[in-house]
Amino acid sequence: MVHNTGLEDYYVIRNQKKMRFGYTTGSCAAAACKGAVLMLLGGERVNDVELLTPKGILLHLELEDIMQREGAVSCAVRKDAGDDPDTTNGMLIYARAEKESNPGIIIDGGVGVGRVTRPGLSQKVGEAAINPVPKEMIRRAAQEAAEGFGYKGGMKITISAPEGVEVGKKTFNPRLGIEGGISILGTSGIVEPMSEKALIESIRVEMKQHGALGEEYLLVTPGNYGADYLRNHMELPFEKNIKCSNYVGETIDMAIDMGLKGILFVSHIGKFVKVAAGIMNTHSHSADGRMEILASNAIRAGGSLECARRILDAGTTDEALDILQEYHLLEHAMEEIMKRIQFYLSHRSYEQILLGAVVFNNTYGYLGQTENAEKLIQEIQIKNIDRKHK
Repeated sequence: MVHNTGLEDYYVIRNQKKMRFGYTTGSCAAAACKGAVLMLLGGERVNDVELLTPKGILLHLELEDIMQREGAVSCAVRKDAGDDPDTTNGMLIYARAEKESNPGIIIDGGVGVGRVTRPGLSQKVGEAAINPVPKEMIRRAAQEAAEGFGYKGGMKITISAPEGVEVGKKTFNPRLGIEGGISILGTSGIVEPMSEKALIESIRVEMKQHGALGEEYLLVTPGNYGADYLRNHMELPFEKNIKCSNYVGETIDMAIDMGLKGILFVSHIGKFVKVAAGIMNTHSHSADGRMEILASNAIRAGGSLECARRILDAGTTDEALDILQEYHLLEHAMEEIMKRIQFYLSHRSYEQILLGAVVFNNTYGYLGQTENAEKLIQEIQIKNIDRKHK
């Protein structure tokens, strides 16, 4: 018998084909947690649960491999990535629930869930690699299930994924300093399939719309971090920003083809540091080199070989920036990187349009901007004022 998850009517059309939505490892963990707590406190077997995702889609997920023992219950939900390619597709994500003498809900990772070994991630060193949104989903699922029984005592929830021990080795986790398994991920709880060709085409369509409205200078952010920084820290029209994802080069090419005059990129250093080496597709599958770029520019800024080696061993750009700050090289290294970002942006366009970038990170905030950035900021501000007065 086919189990309906609630996603049957959710899909996108790619190349004349329907591509199914799926759900994240975070949704699996939260649903398994809810089922385990219901069985722990109710004493009766539960075969499926409902879970409202952050995206607002209500899932109906089946529970598998249920084990009810005295004082503890565990069960699993099978990951379904829909038609999006995903190494965790089909994997069982387990939750074990047990009562605790102390109040509150403790959430930890078990077998197959990676553990953080380096600073710079959203979890502290030693913690399980369960990202903030999934962790909150798990906590909320446990609380809601407990409230149904009037239970106010403590509880420990352990999330595991036995297959994650091997699958995690195929991901970027080891390079990020996450050892022993996968990460529990997902900001919306839902996986939306998206082919590269279709995503680039959607960017082109949005750029064309902005151009048709008379916007000759575009404001572009690779993703949510850039958009948030733009909204909170820059006096520019946030509502005008276009997301280019990893496709910096394609975005520039399309802007030239459309006859636009310029692009200002606003980006987190983790994405845009790659542009300082001429990498125009910033997806990790295409190229990385972040630490190599940061280390070489640390040397250009006067850093020692010891400093460069430490950067090369860093797991994240945030950790590398901390090392640069420790050696009092952060400002000078960023100046070097901004020069090279500007060079490669201009080289990509053969200087046919004006290109520049403002770069930041979440710890230090503003890190620098390229030579053309100020002129682009002024052009965008002027055009925005002109539109308001028309």
